[in-house]
Amino acid sequence: MSATVLTARALLLDMDGTLVNSDAVVERCWRRWALKHGLDPEAALKVVHGRQGYATMAVLLPDRPVEENYADNRVMLAEETADVDGVVPVGGAPAFMAAIADLPHALVTSADSALATARMTAAALPMPAVRVTAEQVGASKPDPEGFLKGAAELGFGPADCIVFEDSEAGIAAGRAAGMRVVGVGPRAAALSPDAHVEDLTQIRVESAEDGTIRLHISAA
Repeated sequence: MSATVLTARALLLDMDGTLVNSDAVVERCWRRWALKHGLDPEAALKVVHGRQGYATMAVLLPDRPVEENYADNRVMLAEETADVDGVVPVGGAPAFMAAIADLPHALVTSADSALATARMTAAALPMPAVRVTAEQVGASKPDPEGFLKGAAELGFGPADCIVFEDSEAGIAAGRAAGMRVVGVGPRAAALSPDAHVEDLTQIRVESAEDGTIRLHISAA
């Protein structure tokens, strides 16, 4: 079985679709929202992943006042936070998080702090000490702000970081930040990340004495 090896000093991790499978909740909530606003739910679901809710709404309803998007987004976040039915870890996520526990890493998610906590808890995954949530950025992915903030908080430059992402918006954000990207799951496959895995079972983490992180990525 062939393997790719990537080296880094720090890892920046998206949450939904990367560490946690929350697709069932996301689809339930966004289907309801789309139908309420006379939109095709299937078309809506093509753009929801990776972005903050207000940014998705701006794409789907471009003529609507931004204040309405922010208001709707607050309602959406409350609904999603209360609904953890079907939220489970992505394959290999528990072992992966255990392997990087003592290595520089941060969560960089479009979820707010309450939603991130609810989903990581539901999936029984440890919450990274360093995290960049929706409250801490002025611009949603695909803007690179979140990843750049995560790298800065860990004390590393973009070239030293590897991003783990599943969505088009997230992968674009990682690239815009000047970072290499490991794409996770089916959404990432067609987006030409630096490496792609179906889930985190395909990654073995090794750390060197000098602090270098080596990611051994097995072919699917």
